[in-house]
Amino acid sequence: MNTGRKSPPRPASRPAIQDGKTGSVRIIGGRWRGTRLPVPDRPGLRPTSDRVRETLFNWLQPQLPGARVLDLFAGSGALGLEALSRGAVSVQLVEADAQLALNLKELGARLDAGSRLDVHAGDALAWLRGANEGAFDVAFVDPPFDAGLWDAVLALLPARMAAQAYIYMEAPIGSALVLPGEWSLHRESHTRDVCYALYRRG
Repeated sequence: MNTGRKSPPRPASRPAIQDGKTGSVRIIGGRWRGTRLPVPDRPGLRPTSDRVRETLFNWLQPQLPGARVLDLFAGSGALGLEALSRGAVSVQLVEADAQLALNLKELGARLDAGSRLDVHAGDALAWLRGANEGAFDVAFVDPPFDAGLWDAVLALLPARMAAQAYIYMEAPIGSALVLPGEWSLHRESHTRDVCYALYRRG
C-alpha cells in the first residue's frame, strides 16, 4: 500500500569514485575483513587478485603486527589496507594518479585509520628519492606492468628498508626479477599471467 511517504535514502556504502566504471576487491582478513574497496576502471590499474593476496598475507602474517609498511603503487589500496587491517602499525600509500590518491584518503577516513595511514599523491620514484621516511619492514612493489619500473625502484628502495625487511614483487609471468645481493627469495608462486615473490633481507 502506498502511504505517500518517501523511503529515506540508503547511506552510501563507499566513497564516490570518479572517472569510469567501478568494480571492487575485498579485504580478506583482520580488523576490516570483508570490506569492499572500490576499483575504478583506469589505465594501468590492476589490483592484486583476492587469491594472490590471500597467499601473500599467509606468508607475511607473522611479520605484520607492529610493522611499518610501504605500498609504492597503491592503486586501489588493497595491499596496504590489507596490511593495516592485519596489524601493521603504519602504512604509507604512494599513488601517482591524483584522483586515486584522493579516493585512498577518503577510504582511510571512512575506515577510521587515523594517523596509521598516510597517502602521498605523486610519482613513486620521486617519492623514494626525496622521502625522509625510512626503515620500512615491508614494501609492496606492484607497478603498472607496461611501465617497466622494477629496476628503477630496486635501485632506490633498499635504502628505505629495515635490516630484516621484506619486499613483495609482482610482475608479468616469465619476468626475471633481480634484487641486490643482500636480498634472498623467501617465497614465490604464480598464476597463469602473473609471477609474484616475497624477498627477505639478511
